[in-house]
Amino acid sequence: MFNFRTKLVAVGMMACALGAGEARADEFINVLTGGTSGVYYPLGVALSEIYGKNIPGVRTQVQATKASVENLNLLQQGKGEIAFALGDSVKAAAEGDAEAGFPQKLDKLRAIAAIYPNYVQIVASQESGIKSFADMKGKSLSVGAPKSGTELNARAIFGALGMSYDDLSRTEYLPFGESVELIKNRQLDATLQSAGLGVASIKDLASSVPITVVAVPAEVAQKLGAPFQAATIPSGTYQGQKEDVPTLAITNILVTRSDLSDDEAYQMTKQLFEHLDQMVAAHNAAKAIKLEDAIKGLPVPLHPGAARYYKEKGLM
Repeated sequence: MFNFRTKLVAVGMMACALGAGEARADEFINVLTGGTSGVYYPLGVALSEIYGKNIPGVRTQVQATKASVENLNLLQQGKGEIAFALGDSVKAAAEGDAEAGFPQKLDKLRAIAAIYPNYVQIVASQESGIKSFADMKGKSLSVGAPKSGTELNARAIFGALGMSYDDLSRTEYLPFGESVELIKNRQLDATLQSAGLGVASIKDLASSVPITVVAVPAEVAQKLGAPFQAATIPSGTYQGQKEDVPTLAITNILVTRSDLSDDEAYQMTKQLFEHLDQMVAAHNAAKAIKLEDAIKGLPVPLHPGAARYYKEKGLM
């Protein structure tokens, strides 16, 4: 059958083909996203389509990646034009945090917009007996791809609670979809995923086995500080989730390169906000993208082209 994920990949290829239709196209936009079972990918496909249809003379492509850390390094290397990344990863990249995967400061990063928040979502099979974060001791957990934005979030939370991966019986470094499959097969107890609410991987898991959405204690946000903030996963977000669950949120940022032309950065910003309905159609997480919040709490400078758009809108 032509399932949803296959459709997303096909749409991504179509977006590239649409943009490539003009033989004289002189601009190229490679959209760096994340794994196909996360939120970055469907939103990246939508963004690619928007750019391909509304920016004259541009070719577009969607690239699935390991998300934040890889995306930011690729931008610095000139191998992408716009990328999705977690705010704490962007901050670490700008500072040259080697432990986070940035041996040197990434000085070419420029912001397009702060977009929707990622929620740290820790989900365990009910069979595992995990009901609180402390119950993770002696259990197996997937913390995301090595040094991904998700894995950096996991490491920060463990540290804030005086714990480490050594407290686990086993630590897996796997993408969202693979983590879910292991839980379904009783080969893994829990997964930590930093993503928009309603992420496809956890929806898939909740429809297959009874789950527990595990709370992140409120004091963690206070200990970690910005860009982390206390948040809530509303009841009913996932099948079988009957109560609100406290957690952390971190703002996602669309990032580009300093050497991208002002005109191209302006158009990428303008077309995003003029076609938010298409982003929402791709994933509900995009409902949280607000023009009035676009320049709040950015850890790197705005690209001058993006700044031009916000000045036109009276935000600067």
